[in-house]
Amino acid sequence: MSGAETEPSVDVAIIGLGPTGAVLANILGAAGARVAVFDREPAPLNLPRAVHFDGEVMRVFQSIGLADEILKVIRLSRGVRYYSASGELLMERRPPAVEGTHIWTDKNMFHQPDLEQVLRQGVERYPTVDVRALHEVLSVDDQEAGAALDVRDLATGEVTTWRASWVVGSDGGRSLLRRTIGSELEDFGLHDPWLVVDIELLDDVELPDCTVQYCDPARPTTYVHVTGNRRRWEFKILPDDDMDTFTSDENVWSLLSRWVAPGQAVLVRHAVYTFHALIAEKWREGRLLLAGDSAHQTPPFLGQGMCTGIRDAANLGWKLALVSQGADSALLDTYESERRPHSHVFIQTAARLGGIIQTTDPAKAAERDAQMLAGGTIDFRDPAPPLGPGLHDGGAFGGRIEGQPRLSTGEPLDEVVGSRFAVLATSRIAGAPALSERAAETGAVWLQDPALDAWLEQRGVQALVLRPDRYVLGGATDAVELAALLDMVPRTPMGTHVKA
Repeated sequence: MSGAETEPSVDVAIIGLGPTGAVLANILGAAGARVAVFDREPAPLNLPRAVHFDGEVMRVFQSIGLADEILKVIRLSRGVRYYSASGELLMERRPPAVEGTHIWTDKNMFHQPDLEQVLRQGVERYPTVDVRALHEVLSVDDQEAGAALDVRDLATGEVTTWRASWVVGSDGGRSLLRRTIGSELEDFGLHDPWLVVDIELLDDVELPDCTVQYCDPARPTTYVHVTGNRRRWEFKILPDDDMDTFTSDENVWSLLSRWVAPGQAVLVRHAVYTFHALIAEKWREGRLLLAGDSAHQTPPFLGQGMCTGIRDAANLGWKLALVSQGADSALLDTYESERRPHSHVFIQTAARLGGIIQTTDPAKAAERDAQMLAGGTIDFRDPAPPLGPGLHDGGAFGGRIEGQPRLSTGEPLDEVVGSRFAVLATSRIAGAPALSERAAETGAVWLQDPALDAWLEQRGVQALVLRPDRYVLGGATDAVELAALLDMVPRTPMGTHVKA
């Protein structure tokens, strides 16, 4: 390392302040961890990219205290329609316009610059989080006493060495940290170029209020109603397309002419994206960890790319916070073991659906259309896999996320228990006083509420132990099983864990 000056050390250095890095910074800031965040850009990129997140991700935003602000910049998705080349409606998936299992709507549309602004404003609440915009991490050296990062201030050219106990690379598909770790990518074989076109409407134009998949083998196309007057089209690029002319403004307007004319809208941007389906073989090496697009790249056919990164941050954040408070660093071994198999399912499902939706083979398209019209076996539902092996009991509930019930007061569960381990117990569980005392020793919240009795008994348990990310540590049918679960809760030297 060649830094000219050494800065004080931090608990965690985060490379990249996109949605994954920003959520992670919020989680760690709320826990009081000392954090440095480095990002090459002076501000959030004012370009639309991701456009959808689900109810679980909204629950993460709730956990970092930003749900009310996020609600101001999103709209409820009106679902997805799938049309054949002849215009026949093959299938429609319309989400309910009511709260889902996490109490939030399950399909939400957004403009990424708006979302990132809210997340960054959230980070500003925490004096222990030092955000360095216009700073490029040049190299990372994992040393015995801590990682050392050479960081260049892009405004002055000055290079400074920072030291961190842990480094998280949420630095995108071309991740420096992934190269530093030497992690190869598992490739699912999807490398399809698409022209992505974003516009802003100037006039009232009659367009679908939902997302539309035009399953036309002549040119598969996606239309998205984002927010406000923002609309997006994605056109599959075919082998015979002339790339010298295909991305010209003239051709873009020609592609859009079926829906909108130049006088009715302005082009915000149009760019060629290659949709990949990739996952890093290794997510951790010593003090260095990957999250978000540095760890995986998901094609857009499920709308789960950003969601998968947010789940990384939610899983890793509380673990880093605990380790920073003195818990055994072996806890971080559970990050990759839990998240990689979980992410793998989403990527694999998105790649499979992409292959169905974007086929350019007329015979395969006709077979698909017939199957969809007949209500066949093509499954377009979002997967709900458990976490891989890690900090849970591996039972019927362990490693799965449960919904967020409302308590008898009407309050959502997470508003009451905060970002801590929580024991939800029926009023009839034996030995409650001793068990609640034992839970308190671990720093876990003990909660018994009349509304939880039926909720738990529907699941066939007397208690569930929830982790700070709201995935289930395990379920218990009696006091003995619950005591065993409490023994699994990680401890710090003070016997407490992540701050609420």
